[in-house]
Amino acid sequence: MSDAPRILTGFVVFEGIDGSGTSTQLRVLDARLSGLGIPHTVSAEPTDGPVGKLIRDALAGRTPLLPETVARLFAADRDEHLRSTGGILDTLAQGGLAISDRYIFSSLAYQGLTCGRDFPRFQNAAFPLPELVVYFDVRTDTSMSRMAGRHALDIYENRDFQDRVADEYRAVLDSYA
Repeated sequence: MSDAPRILTGFVVFEGIDGSGTSTQLRVLDARLSGLGIPHTVSAEPTDGPVGKLIRDALAGRTPLLPETVARLFAADRDEHLRSTGGILDTLAQGGLAISDRYIFSSLAYQGLTCGRDFPRFQNAAFPLPELVVYFDVRTDTSMSRMAGRHALDIYENRDFQDRVADEYRAVLDSYA
């Protein structure tokens, strides 16, 4: 058996309600792949780019925006995430492995609740689907207890909304099955 790093290719997305563990598991996978010498990129939505920063301000409640505006911003941020230099499409074009914490399914679940299902579906229709979606199906009680230690919660991080998001995620993922 060769000691050369294995080459894995494709686009993998981690999804789940807030506090479900997507970010934690992405860090674990990143460390494991790095330790094995497997080339890959990891990223998250919203991104750290200018549009992503505006989204984070809106989610924190610092910049009040209409739900439709937030949906449009997520789509714009996603386009940058995909198409910018070094983005997901560049990684895939080079035969690499791209792993993202959240993608279109988050928009379909979250913005599907805040502005209706059709609007985010339209905003995200042209984006390519990943080869694999890993959904962390965690009880809301568990996710809320994990978020209890956070310095501040965003506008979506409350039990009632997260219960509804979990149901919406299941409906969204079932529609892609």
